[in-house]
Amino acid sequence: MDKVLLVDDEIELATMLKDYLQKEGFEIIIANSFQEGQLIFEKSNFDVIILDINLGDGSGLELCKIMRKKTGIPIVILSAKSGDVDKIMGLGLGSDDYITKPFSPAELSARIQAHIRRYKELTKPINNSHIKHFGDLHIDDKAFELYINEKKINLTAKEFQILNYLANNPGQVFTKEQLFNHIWGYDDFGDVNTVTVHIRKIREKIEDDPKNPIYIKTIWGIGYKLEK
Repeated sequence: MDKVLLVDDEIELATMLKDYLQKEGFEIIIANSFQEGQLIFEKSNFDVIILDINLGDGSGLELCKIMRKKTGIPIVILSAKSGDVDKIMGLGLGSDDYITKPFSPAELSARIQAHIRRYKELTKPINNSHIKHFGDLHIDDKAFELYINEKKINLTAKEFQILNYLANNPGQVFTKEQLFNHIWGYDDFGDVNTVTVHIRKIREKIEDDPKNPIYIKTIWGIGYKLEK
């Protein structure tokens, strides 16, 4: 049974979502505050985390940032704000998805299942995988690890999947739509601009100068490629 941490200070909403998601086969642990969510997260392992942005004692975005430093599992942000700035901020801090209230429990369940399925598929060992070298980059898709000059670089699941996909097709240019459809899937409810945010985050971790990248190149008007 997949285990979900739901952090939301709206007790009625959290209870309703718990009842629905339990019927869908999930184990749901509820936290009603920033502090409680952080404590539960530190003590247990989960398959996905759902975070409300506005918590009574802190920001869900800040909690997302803290959690992302310690885990690569999917994180879904819930918010009453629908603006692009808030979405980009949430994705930039490491969340995998952003759902605007009001939403249907069925939609949330579908997204959770999709994220868990892809994360498990992504982290499953592959017998014929190998380490790919791009300058100082060493990408091991069997161990799900990235190294730069023997220093391990922590990437989120989506960040690693994007980089690994580009590495499997060196020199080939992919549009944002192609990357989104491959990484997130045609059935996902997200926005292709998510790709831009993730590319920026990857560059911040692997490039000496993210504004002048040497690995992931932007082909203006088309998309991105990983330089051979």
